[in-house]
Amino acid sequence: MAWEGSTRKESLPPNWQKLRAERFKIDGFRCTQRDVYGERCEEPAQECDHHGDRLDHRIQNLRSLCSWHHQKKSSRQGAQARYAKKRAFENKFRRTETHPAFLG
Repeated sequence: MAWEGSTRKESLPPNWQKLRAERFKIDGFRCTQRDVYGERCEEPAQECDHHGDRLDHRIQNLRSLCSWHHQKKSSRQGAQARYAKKRAFENKFRRTETHPAFLG
């Protein structure tokens, strides 16, 4: 289960279901993702996603997505987070002083 071990649900407001339903209605119950040509996805919306700050639950910060586009976005964000964590770990071992051969 995708939510297993996650504390994400705890950060959602008590009126989350109402906000979600309102965003779906605004978006016509369709996914809002657009392709490279600007064409909107035709699939029905099944997920309500935060477009910016994940702690900002204002209706303007939410958008409707189909499961496929939501999974694609979440996967991309996870990969970016893993890459950033890996780079931070690697930078811990990077030499910061100039090599003696380059002292001038």
